[in-house]
Amino acid sequence: MHVVLVADHAFINGGQAKVAIDSALGLAGRGHRVTLFAAVGPPDPRLEAAGIRVVCLNQPDISTARSKLAFAVQAIWNREAARRLSEELGRVDPRETIVHVHAFAKALSPSIGIALRESGLPLLYTMHEFFLVCPNGGFYEYPAARICHRTPMSRDCLTTNCDARSYPRKLLRVVRHLGLETVARLPDLFRHVVTISDLQERAAAPHLPRETVFHRIANPISVPDAPASPKAGGAFLFVGRISTEKGAPIFAEAARRAGIRPVFLGDGDQAAELAARYPEATMLGWHDAAAVQARLRAARALIFPSVWYEGQPLTVYEALACGTAVIVSDACAGREAVEDGETGFWFRSGDADALAAHLRRLADDELADRMGRAAHDRYWAAPLTLDAHLDRLATVYDAVMREAAAARLARGAAPRGRAVAPA
Repeated sequence: MHVVLVADHAFINGGQAKVAIDSALGLAGRGHRVTLFAAVGPPDPRLEAAGIRVVCLNQPDISTARSKLAFAVQAIWNREAARRLSEELGRVDPRETIVHVHAFAKALSPSIGIALRESGLPLLYTMHEFFLVCPNGGFYEYPAARICHRTPMSRDCLTTNCDARSYPRKLLRVVRHLGLETVARLPDLFRHVVTISDLQERAAAPHLPRETVFHRIANPISVPDAPASPKAGGAFLFVGRISTEKGAPIFAEAARRAGIRPVFLGDGDQAAELAARYPEATMLGWHDAAAVQARLRAARALIFPSVWYEGQPLTVYEALACGTAVIVSDACAGREAVEDGETGFWFRSGDADALAAHLRRLADDELADRMGRAAHDRYWAAPLTLDAHLDRLATVYDAVMREAAAARLARGAAPRGRAVAPA
């Protein structure tokens, strides 16, 4: 099998790119031919070492663009990405190739849809966020700090400022989404869509064609197995971006009401304000992956108070794998990993008093130990390893390619090199 992975970044800068690159390395390790097509470099050196062909356009993203205006044009419609992807897909054998898109919204743009459609190749899209159906990618109103239930691209949507920065930036995203829907027609193009949580599928499905086929493939979690640690003296720990949508202020306030000291591992736009308002809080900044896992193993509980949907919050699964209970907001996808009352607690999203009540409960060492052991045992009964991810991926690839092969037979054999586009 030849797998062409499409992503914004050729290096790990977050969860999306990590999943794409880890799966690329894993697929190559299983003997598949792998190509990674990306806009932003430099490429992860492990890719070339694994024999993976990397096509990197060396374009900027928003963090590296010298001209914000030029990048806005690129983000709306990246002509170079469409041209180069078309060239790349024109060289492959359609009988053995599948194209798996992981990301497009941060650099590649919806323009890649033109190349994908023209190729006629079997396609799969992993929905790491909601950009396929929502202009701001999150079903979330940043200024109002609440989940958005509006119909994307409706009048109500268009007149609402939901962007984290400004309404003009929202309008740029609306223009991009208009191109996504009417020119690239991405929602119609991706018949097969991978989701990473039940909540994500429920939120996206009403805005996609009825014919869309959903596949559940959990993201892999990289945590070594080790016995659960005793929780006496462990911290109530927040890990991640310290921001409003992640619920950091709710944790800080709940901790004060519960009379415990909150510990924050990470950074973000709310960090300085929270440190000033809650001097009892411990701010540890960012740590590398090994140090984060060490902190999780020693923690009494992970607090995950996110007030938006999330996709599949990896930190929640990492905590469970480390043998640590999780207190999670009931509005986010993280709750799907937590058995309420067994491996942690759910609390009403945005309710500091409800969270404070669970913090007081888990101040009990015996309960924290019991929940930690249960979290560890239940996670490791069916761990989200890279091998499990690749096994599921292979099953889905096989189904998508078989469907494409049947379609080719129905319309006549396609020539080698470029497939005949479906009617």
